[in-house]
Amino acid sequence: MADENLQEPTAEERAKMEEDVLKAAEAAMKAEEQANAEQPQAENVETAEAAQEQSAPEQAAEPTAEEKLAAELEAAKAETAAANDRYVRLMAEFNNFRRRSAKEQLDLIEVANGKLLEKFADVWENLDRAFATENKGDLAAFEKGMQMIQAQFVKVLTDAGLEQIDPTGAEFDPNCHEALMQQPSETIPEGHVVTTFQKGYKLKNKILKTAKVIVSSGK
Repeated sequence: MADENLQEPTAEERAKMEEDVLKAAEAAMKAEEQANAEQPQAENVETAEAAQEQSAPEQAAEPTAEEKLAAELEAAKAETAAANDRYVRLMAEFNNFRRRSAKEQLDLIEVANGKLLEKFADVWENLDRAFATENKGDLAAFEKGMQMIQAQFVKVLTDAGLEQIDPTGAEFDPNCHEALMQQPSETIPEGHVVTTFQKGYKLKNKILKTAKVIVSSGK
């Protein structure tokens, strides 16, 4: 009997029911979306708080002025040690170079002296021949031979760059002349060399021995 009294909902009632269900579903969906939107914000806040907590010890661990000064001092010590090592190496290389240069110069001098002495050896041999017993009888031949040896000797010296200084009649030069005395002269003007007592010598513009001279004091 009860079932007979139940009546089917009308089309309007069904539409109203469906509308109410849709509204309830939409409200539930909005509530869920709002909850999901609020959850990342809370996570971001927690992450920021955690980052601040982690950065706090790092800021607290910043080196002090004393620690910075100690680090700079250690760096300066290391740089000084490296510079000292470079200096020691350069000095060792320079000393080796100086020793090599000195040895090379000595070798060059020995070679040059050897060539010069070889030429003097020829003069020596000619002197020995000139004073040989068989050559002492003819004085004219002996004198001629000595003149030839003298010319040979002078050529060896001049070829080596040696120049003889004979300033007779020239103006007195204290750089290459040594005045022994002064004397009057009728022909040589004052301040000029009257007589060369001992000739001087120079080697390629370098004075080896000054000429000893007598200087005119004028008339």
